Amino acid sequence: MPQYPTRFAVAPSGFKESLSAPDAARAIAAGILRVVPDAEVDLIPLVDGGEGTAEALAEAAGGQLLLRTATGPMGTPVPTHLALLPDSTAVVEMAAVAGLALVPRTARDPGRTTTRGVGELITAALDAGATRVLVGCGDSGTSDGGAGALQALGARLLDADGRELGPGGVELSRLARIDTAGLDPRLARTGIKVACNPYNVLCGERGVARVFGPQKGASPERVEQLAAGLERWAAVLARDVAPGRCRLADLRLDAGTGASGGLGAGLAALGAELRPRFEVLLGRLDLDARLARADLVVTAEGALDAQTPRGKVPAEVARRAKLSGRPVLALAGTLGEGHGQVPGVDAYHSILPAPVGLAEALGRGAEFLTGATERALRMVLLGARLGPVAACAAPLAAAVGQTAGTQRPSTVR
Repeated sequence: MPQYPTRFAVAPSGFKESLSAPDAARAIAAGILRVVPDAEVDLIPLVDGGEGTAEALAEAAGGQLLLRTATGPMGTPVPTHLALLPDSTAVVEMAAVAGLALVPRTARDPGRTTTRGVGELITAALDAGATRVLVGCGDSGTSDGGAGALQALGARLLDADGRELGPGGVELSRLARIDTAGLDPRLARTGIKVACNPYNVLCGERGVARVFGPQKGASPERVEQLAAGLERWAAVLARDVAPGRCRLADLRLDAGTGASGGLGAGLAALGAELRPRFEVLLGRLDLDARLARADLVVTAEGALDAQTPRGKVPAEVARRAKLSGRPVLALAGTLGEGHGQVPGVDAYHSILPAPVGLAEALGRGAEFLTGATERALRMVLLGARLGPVAACAAPLAAAVGQTAGTQRPSTVR
């Protein structure tokens, strides 16, 4: 029996602005095969509602990707897409039309960006014959509470003088009422689900403006402007839109309302169901069974830190892997505060071989991830050879002990 793992489940997220989840999976596989040439590598690139969600679900379900043009986060047209699945479910990926990657670094101000394109894609889904719409939330460059999406779907957002608000979250503090007479009537007979991070809420000290606004380019002053605007947005939504439609008790603080800069709250007011993203997205991938077949599970994301247990891919992979007793290695672009306290992660490793600038790190992501996988796995094999002397060997030995005794040809799927 070989004294090393030969079956690997590779289940990474994407690395924002560097690698898609499939690219990350392939880079990890290349590093594994450098060390264990006879390995079986099961590639399971994971999406969390952000970049790559529509394409991944279309591929998994045998659906089609529909190319469209819609309003981007800066208010100008951008090429985008949605997926149409065989069961007439459309997948609208908000990152594909309002994501942070579509906002130039020198122009990042979440007070001015809009989700109008999300509403336009929902309309495109209805035009394509969809009877259900799944909206993937993640990687957003906006903080308008979904106001732009509602405007695209026919709602009028009016100030005290009856003038329609302009784009962006800074406008929401002027909101006086919402006129829903022009809403697309098809919305009333369409089931909409939002795949979101349930830890994100719209308002309060842990509200989306204060937690994520700075990451999107907001100054401290802008953060407080956005927080005040979203408080006003929640109040007017609850009064003018939610009655008879909304499933939630509190648009300010209920789970998922802060998803994608508050898009969750805006869609929830229209009647959308907010669901934990992994519950919605991963069921199509047979993930638990695939993790259980592995000797070692490798996951990865751009950053491993105190936020990781709050709905990030490595934490979800580790949680599920532990249901079948699988050891987990996590790779990350950066190791932040709290990186060693992610439940279920047995070992972790930064992919950077030396201090480098951000541009270089993003541009060489695949190379660095492959190299880090090779380095980490060589340490795993050393621990396996040392046996019980190495602290990490016990869980790995238990996993290897369930491996069949014959070597296998290299496979990647």
